[in-house]
Amino acid sequence: MDPKQSKALLPLLFTGVLMGALDLAIVGPAVPAIQADFGMTTRQLSVLFNAYVLCQMIGTPVLAKFSDRVGPRLAYIVSIGLFAAGSLMLVIASGPEMLYYGRAIQGFGAGGIFPIAAAVIGNTLPPRERGPALGILGTVFGLAFFIGPVMGGLLLPYGWHWLFLVNLPIAAVLIAGAIRLLPARSVSGRKRLDGFGIVVLSLMLTALVVGVSSIDAGHLAASLASWQVAPALVLVAILLPVFWRIEKRAVDPVIRPGLLKSRPVVTASLIGTGVGAVQSAGSFYPALAVAAIGVSQSTASWMLLPGVLGATVASPVAGRLINVIGPRWLLTAGLTLVVISLLTFGFAHMTMVTFIAASVLGNVGMGGVLGAPLRLVILDNSLPSERGSAQGLLSNFTSIGRLLGAAFVGSIAASAGGGVVGYKAAFAGIAVVAAGMVALALSLRSPSPAPLPATS
Repeated sequence: MDPKQSKALLPLLFTGVLMGALDLAIVGPAVPAIQADFGMTTRQLSVLFNAYVLCQMIGTPVLAKFSDRVGPRLAYIVSIGLFAAGSLMLVIASGPEMLYYGRAIQGFGAGGIFPIAAAVIGNTLPPRERGPALGILGTVFGLAFFIGPVMGGLLLPYGWHWLFLVNLPIAAVLIAGAIRLLPARSVSGRKRLDGFGIVVLSLMLTALVVGVSSIDAGHLAASLASWQVAPALVLVAILLPVFWRIEKRAVDPVIRPGLLKSRPVVTASLIGTGVGAVQSAGSFYPALAVAAIGVSQSTASWMLLPGVLGATVASPVAGRLINVIGPRWLLTAGLTLVVISLLTFGFAHMTMVTFIAASVLGNVGMGGVLGAPLRLVILDNSLPSERGSAQGLLSNFTSIGRLLGAAFVGSIAASAGGGVVGYKAAFAGIAVVAAGMVALALSLRSPSPAPLPATS
């Protein structure tokens, strides 16, 4: 790729990721206003959130595979277009049902933005430039959670609709840029679509989201046996081997079975699952600050900002260092900081200083893990023709980790009696998970091996 074109391409990819991540960061301030406008119950708000999560998880492998088949240009345009269409439906919604559809379409489109961007970086930039670019991609994602609350505060006085309406002109610019800059053709030739695999995978992910999101952490045993949870989790267990069998026989599988036979890919995916669990645990930090220090919910949220800033700085630094020390040691160092942070939350006496210090340590560690190292391990161990699918696989494992992490933290906190003691016990439990991720990181070979052969 021409250097001038490359310089224009990266901002295009970064802006798309920023738009998708900003939507996650600014939707929180919109919820009370949406609830008041439509008279929605807490259960209806839960459906609104779950519609996005579910469709994002389904959209990630489908759109990533679409990118591998038809090329990143059309796939990126479709992803951005769906995200914009969902945003428009939210703006013009006349009732809760239209909100659900809008959020679902928006989530489906958002599922393709990050993995397509990472795959384009892997397929268009020379190896030494991939790490820094992926690091900046992680920075953009973290920066959204720094900018999001500020944007929410600025736009909300004019109406919650503006929080979604702002996506439309950005999407128009991104689509125009994609037409001009992104590669038009896929690396691989056209093969028969793995429609059956897509259907089974979608059903499996739906059952997983419904089952895990229905778990009542305060009554875990009874909840797991309930009709909302048990049948869904049983269906996941039944569909998993069915999906594997379908993919082994498919001409062009959604997820090539050989990819999951790669030890580095499996290791990175498992680490991604653990990282997702840690991210879920982080959403409980403000509750700990309120209970242990006695600050307001608003103050507790502001206390997280130094950590977010730390992650924003750590991600590009890790991207620069990855060519020097490799992903193995960056992952090990970052996850070690996460363990120390979680142990501090779990066992140290909580003061404002302790809380902020632990938050900064954990976020710096996460910033060093999420941006470049995991994505680069996946890039180095997948074929050019499947890099979109491979990046989508990592994204979905991280999303699954977030679902499981929320249930894990909630169940431990509830079983330990709730309050400060419950949260501390939950963070100590997540620290054990993070320690397991350190062991997995140390098991990675360094440097990364060459890409896998084409056979499955």
